[in-house]
Amino acid sequence: MKFILIVLLQFLYLFAHAQSGVIKGKVEQVHNHIPILNSYVQLTNRSNQIAYTDVEGRFEFTALPAGTYYIRIYSLGYESLTDTIYLNPSETLYTSYALNETTVEIPEIPIAARREVAFTTISSIDFKLRPVNTTQDLLRLVPGLFIAQHAGGGKAEQLFLRGFDVDHGTDVAVSVDNMPVNMVSHAHGQGYADLHFVIPETVDNIQFNKGCYQTGTGDFNTAGAVRLQTKNFIPENKIKLEAGRFNTSRGMILLNLLPAKDTIERKHSAYMASEAFYSKGFFESPQHFNRFNVFGKYHGILSRNTFLTASISTFTSRWDASGQIPQRAIDNGSIGWFGAIDDSEGGKTTRSNANVQLTTDAGNLGTWTNQVFWSKYTFTLFSNFTFYKDDTTHGDEIHQYENRNMFGYNTSLKRNYTLAGKTIQTNIGAGYRGDYITNIGLAHVEKRRFLYDTKKGSVRENNMNGFIDASLLLSTRFTFNVGIRYDYFLFSYKSSIDDTSSASRGQGILSPKATIYYKLTNAVQLYLSGGYGFHSNDARVSVYKTNQSSLPRAKSADLGTNLKIGAKLFVNTALWYMYLESEYVYVGDDGLLEPSGSTRRMGIDVSMRYQVLKWLYADIDLNLAKPRYIELPEGENYVPLAPPVTSTGGLSVKQRNWSAGLRYRYLGKRAAVEDNTIIASGYFITDAVVNYQWKQMQFGISAENIFDQKWREAQFATESQLKNETTPVTEIHFTPGTPFYLKGNVSVLF
Repeated sequence: MKFILIVLLQFLYLFAHAQSGVIKGKVEQVHNHIPILNSYVQLTNRSNQIAYTDVEGRFEFTALPAGTYYIRIYSLGYESLTDTIYLNPSETLYTSYALNETTVEIPEIPIAARREVAFTTISSIDFKLRPVNTTQDLLRLVPGLFIAQHAGGGKAEQLFLRGFDVDHGTDVAVSVDNMPVNMVSHAHGQGYADLHFVIPETVDNIQFNKGCYQTGTGDFNTAGAVRLQTKNFIPENKIKLEAGRFNTSRGMILLNLLPAKDTIERKHSAYMASEAFYSKGFFESPQHFNRFNVFGKYHGILSRNTFLTASISTFTSRWDASGQIPQRAIDNGSIGWFGAIDDSEGGKTTRSNANVQLTTDAGNLGTWTNQVFWSKYTFTLFSNFTFYKDDTTHGDEIHQYENRNMFGYNTSLKRNYTLAGKTIQTNIGAGYRGDYITNIGLAHVEKRRFLYDTKKGSVRENNMNGFIDASLLLSTRFTFNVGIRYDYFLFSYKSSIDDTSSASRGQGILSPKATIYYKLTNAVQLYLSGGYGFHSNDARVSVYKTNQSSLPRAKSADLGTNLKIGAKLFVNTALWYMYLESEYVYVGDDGLLEPSGSTRRMGIDVSMRYQVLKWLYADIDLNLAKPRYIELPEGENYVPLAPPVTSTGGLSVKQRNWSAGLRYRYLGKRAAVEDNTIIASGYFITDAVVNYQWKQMQFGISAENIFDQKWREAQFATESQLKNETTPVTEIHFTPGTPFYLKGNVSVLF
């Protein structure tokens, strides 16, 4: 009986779709036919359905009765377009549209009951208005995400988001072309996310979310997630040269590899990019920071319904560093502001990637995407956090190192259903990631000379996952999204020093999520989100501390709004709350992160984008948070280094041939220890940039810290002992921030 019912329902579904029509379309740029992502497409009569274009510029409307339809298309930075089409009974109609570029017009931003409204709108505005020259610039496009650099510029940036000191990525999931960047069980810190293998000029767009509400993202998606997408097409070749203070230089080339005819028609595209970077640095001891990147990508239309994307890249970086310095050494005059206690710090890292994705439009079955990826990664880092506290003869310098192979597979099927006249958008996916880490360890060294190993072994970590995500479009005003995700981890560690036997452990976690979107008026969207997320623990901790969860859970909720005030102001604001089962804390002796007690955070995020004039734009992001440990007494429950206040903002000028920006970064003071007796100072830094294009030439000047302020970028409360001291001292240790820095660039397009 059950089988007959299932067959009958499937027959009725197919019969209904056989009697209805489908409109499939594509939106692209006029001059170079490059697909436009996240264009807003609306059928302005009858059902008033809306859709957003995907990375191929495609959109689709299903279950449509025959008749005349009026289509409106809007995309930020392009002229809007309207069209009238007639759909015959049971017809699948294919259409395409080309949009002319124009100025960014905030008054034309549409408000809908969809998830794309908030962060997609803000991301698009910022990406079009603010120049991107470095990977740091890319990360700063995420509202509320703060970054700090230390250890000579070669390490991954330290991240701050929603009251989290994320260190190098423990609570922010980062990906590039759907390939994970965060490294599990990393030699330096869990979730280590080094984006320096990305060449900024190859990035096409940035998508992000705050909170743990995206079903397709798993590990490390607690405070939020950042997804970078590289370009499938480049409109023209480019050579770029840069030079700046402190003997800084950079060269970059972006080159099409296929004949112009193939590129113009967008049937196939292949390009390569490469960059070489060097900086002596502003420290008294030269950092000699060298970086070299090569990236190649192919994108092709194998058939009308099948797209293949493949990329390969390799990256190497080497640097010296002056490390974190104690305030008392500056106060007594033993070192200068840019000096060092131990200038033998530094490191080297490499990463090579291969990434292949096949996307197939399977008609009524939906869009099926399959992806395989592989990374070969090496890392070595020399650090001295405590100087002579543990070894008064040789010093406390440590060497963290690893060799890793990471590979994985992702598959997903996106499909639209129609039930009782309502559209249901579903995404069902599964994935696997394996990390095989050999020779991962921590050694005691002196001036980079090996003394003995403290920890050494190998890690195998496997993650299998599956998820279901569904959005029910109840009306043009109301959308309900619900999803559930399951992850299973298998941790294995084998020590090669004190225990030759292997230890292993498996654990799974279920993460439900839901969001309601409501369009109150044509200018106001309300949303309520709730969900569970998690970050995994280091395998070397998980296999032995079996009384602790290997996958500490996060619980989060957002109540927010996206609204237009008047014609020219777009505002996103959210009240949010998060509970985290286990916080990561920094351990200075090992330079590692270890899990600690549970925490609670609550706060408010405000992002505003205002078009002052047709060519002048203003923006501000303000983020307030109250992070606290739950089990500790009041007044002794501060979360060290978690920022309670951050803000960024500025003015942007966008004219036909030139652009400019003046921006600030503000990070408020914050507790460095639980009882708030040691304070990490805040800072307010101002940057500026000007760019001009003349024919096929581009010129630019950028300046950081234009008022040349002294400021502490990375700060930690560390117990250390100097050479001439008899007892350790706990105080702020910091890396000084960049002084006034001027850089110029020139580019040739051909």
